[in-house]
Amino acid sequence: MTEPSIFTRILNGEIPGEILADTDRVFAIRDIAPQAPVHLLVIPKTQEYRDVTELAAGDPELLAEMVAVAKDLATEHADGEFRLIFNTGAGAGQTVFHVHAHLLAGGLDEKSLGA
Repeated sequence: MTEPSIFTRILNGEIPGEILADTDRVFAIRDIAPQAPVHLLVIPKTQEYRDVTELAAGDPELLAEMVAVAKDLATEHADGEFRLIFNTGAGAGQTVFHVHAHLLAGGLDEKSLGA
C-alpha cells in the first residue's frame, strides 16, 4: 500500500493546512512556498493519479472539476484571471507525486509568465 501523500495527510488533518475549497472530489490549499501573490494548490482527494497525464487518461471529469474549482478560487482570491500549472515529472519540478495544479494569480508580469 502506498504511503499517504502530504496532501492526503493535510486533508485528513494529520498536518496543518488551511483548506480554501472542498468538494466531494477536490480540495485546495495555499502553497507553502508561493511564487506569486496568489499561489494555491488544487488537488484531487484521490492519490490514484501521479500526474496530470494519468488523470486526463483515467478521469477527465475529475480534471475538469479541478479546472472549475481553480476558476472559482481565482474569482474569489484574485481578479478572475489566473495561470494553471501542472508539473509532470521530477525534471519538470514535480516534488509530490499526487497530481495537483498550481493556481497563480495577482500581479503576474510578462517576465513571470514567460512571455
